[in-house]
Amino acid sequence: MTPLVAVVSSPRARLFACFLRLGAQQADSLQLHTGAGLAAKNHYEVLVLGGGSGGITMASRMKRRVGAENVAIIEPSERHFYQPIWTLVGAGAKQLSSSVQPTASVIPSGVEWIKARVVELNPDKSCIHTDSGKEISYKYLIIALGIQLDYEKIKGLPEGFAHPKIGSNYSVRTVEKTWKALQDFKEGNAIFTFPNTPIKCAGAPQKIMYLSEAYFRKTGKRSKANIIFNTSLGVIFGVKKYADALQKIIKERNLTVNYKQNLIEVRADKQEAVFENLDKPGETQVVSYEMLHVTPPMSPPDVLKTSPVADAAGWVDVDKETLQHKRYPNVFGIGDCTNLPTSKTAAAVAAQSGILDRTISLIMKNEKPMKKYDGYTSCPLVTGYNRVILAEFDYSSQPLETFPFDQGKERLSMYLMKADLMPFLYWNMMLRGYWGGPAFLRKLLHLGMS
Repeated sequence: MTPLVAVVSSPRARLFACFLRLGAQQADSLQLHTGAGLAAKNHYEVLVLGGGSGGITMASRMKRRVGAENVAIIEPSERHFYQPIWTLVGAGAKQLSSSVQPTASVIPSGVEWIKARVVELNPDKSCIHTDSGKEISYKYLIIALGIQLDYEKIKGLPEGFAHPKIGSNYSVRTVEKTWKALQDFKEGNAIFTFPNTPIKCAGAPQKIMYLSEAYFRKTGKRSKANIIFNTSLGVIFGVKKYADALQKIIKERNLTVNYKQNLIEVRADKQEAVFENLDKPGETQVVSYEMLHVTPPMSPPDVLKTSPVADAAGWVDVDKETLQHKRYPNVFGIGDCTNLPTSKTAAAVAAQSGILDRTISLIMKNEKPMKKYDGYTSCPLVTGYNRVILAEFDYSSQPLETFPFDQGKERLSMYLMKADLMPFLYWNMMLRGYWGGPAFLRKLLHLGMS
């Protein structure tokens, strides 16, 4: 299906995008591909669990520390996705194909790819077991297993996605259904949900709402659309500065936000969604929809939930400043699978990767980790087809902004960064271990004062 690029892109934006894509293609052509190895070795100096953003990034960094032959990644999937762009895919502004590359093309050359699934972690013996029955030991372990989507915890899903009018930007199988539902919208309720669990990219559930509202305006359907954001949270966003800016947009665009509402059932054949009131246990509400975007409940991967490396909630239990495990000194965690008290985003992974690289390098020298992670994360809040509020903040939910202007305002420049520059940085710098977040740029732009 043809994206809405023609509607939403200015000549300047298209020229900028073409330049970045050309650079990405040229850089990709230089990438040495590595196939799925046979895992002839049973021991590695550094073993990385997971081939997502954190896993590939740390494998690249560890390759430079200990040599490619001493590093292995365990990852079952043959495809690697840049998921932050799915917000734009679901709104028709990007193609799904722009978000994917073969896993073999992003694994650092020479690093062993063990194409399997981890089924057990035994940190007391410094080894893991795979679904192929293999035991692999390690000197250092990096856990980067991401987060699990639990659509099945909502009654009627995932089978409900077989029906029209319903989509979800969180899965490769359902993100294009969001765009189809948006195009097929005629009149009625357009509902967007936020679950009662931790999730990755906590801004994404409302980003697609703003984009849908913009699409309805562009296509003359806005007057027929009742746009509803039902969130389990008690606030629109966790950082007050950006929450205030979003509240103004919500009021100006006549959007309805209902707090403490959690989706528990989808009756896709009837186009009905059932919500529970978290403030009044047992109270439910049935709402009909013409379009429904579902953000699923999420949890740690099942393999971690009963593992010794997990905390009581199932997340990898790491020190929030060093990313070293609290009980196993040769185990480390990064990204969505950890219990770090910050938002689960690719930007957070980038910042964490630089800290973790330094932490491991010092531990390898029997020295104490010094560099501390401040919880930096970023959430580009897409508020339209050419506008973004770039939220950046730390552990204390205080703004930690890179640019010397007010990032609480909608800007075209920030949209271009989200849509074109960030994917370029991801594929060509972050995954290769050369991007640890914008801290250095922030100091430069703020004359070293931040």
